[in-house]
This record gives sequence, structure tokens and C-alpha cells, in this order.
Amino acid sequence: EDFLNLIFKAMMKDSLNSSRPVSSAVQSSEQIEEMFDALSYIKGASLLSMLKHYLTKDVFQAGIEVYLHNHNYRTAQSDDLWDSMNEITNGTLDVKKMMKTWIVHKGFPLVTVVRKGKIISVQQEKFLYRVELENWTSDASYLWHIPLTYITNRCNFTHCTNAYLLDQKSG
Repeated sequence: EDFLNLIFKAMMKDSLNSSRPVSSAVQSSEQIEEMFDALSYIKGASLLSMLKHYLTKDVFQAGIEVYLHNHNYRTAQSDDLWDSMNEITNGTLDVKKMMKTWIVHKGFPLVTVVRKGKIISVQQEKFLYRVELENWTSDASYLWHIPLTYITNRCNFTHCTNAYLLDQKSG
């Protein structure tokens, strides 16, 4: 419950146009200090949880082990983690490309799901809680690679999870 409260608090901050990306280039030590706040830690934890759920726990764990082994006692960058995940997925998924959309964009997407008979369509757009005119920038071009998971009535909740990667505005 405490973790969910932290996530919702971070999402509220991230849903404002004054938010910032999780990862960005820095020029000074002050900018580095500004980057290590609740938004970075909580959103970062949420993104890793999303990735673990999408890849499965075993694949994610293997990717973390490769990352730790490859960068033992060395410096690392965020791309190094994504490269390790790519190594484990054997090129079946470009984890780096997917995760870059989450860490270089500020905010998060709102996904709208519409069902017409047996046809399901999904659409994404940037979610803004409140537009702050003094911080307004157009984010219409933002596109996230959103891993969606779902089940159907032919499955039970534990053995038949399907996955779909929404990497366009709609699908």
C-alpha cells in the first residue's frame, strides 16, 4: 500500500507539463543532484517492474545477472542495462528502443481501449493532469512503446497471459 501511494504521488508530479525525463544529459553537479529525486526513483522502479512483468521474471532476472556480471566493478550507463536485456532476449525484442521511450520522455501515456464486438483497438496519448501555461510545450509527437498484457475468456489468470507491444499511436 505504501509503494502504491508513492507511485501515485510520483505519477501526479509526472503528469504535469513541468515534469522532466528520468534520464537526460547534465552539465553540472547541481543538475546531477536535481535528478536524484522521488520522481527518478519511483518512476524508475515502476519502469523496471513493468519490464519484469513484460519479459517474465526469469528473463528479467537473467538480464540483471548478465548486467551485473558484465559491469562488475565498473561504471555503467542506462544503455548497458538495456543491452544486457537485449542479450537475454536474443534480439526478439529491442528492449533498449522500448525503454528509451520511457526514460527520455517526461510524463506517461494514457491508453484508451475500445471494444467493438470482437475487435479491440488501443490508442495512446500523453496524459496531462493539468496544463501549466508557463511550462507549456507541445508533446504531441511523444510515442511510447507500451507493453500491454491481457487475458481472454479461454484462459485462467495464471497460465495464459498474452502480450502486445503498442509502438504506434494506435493499434
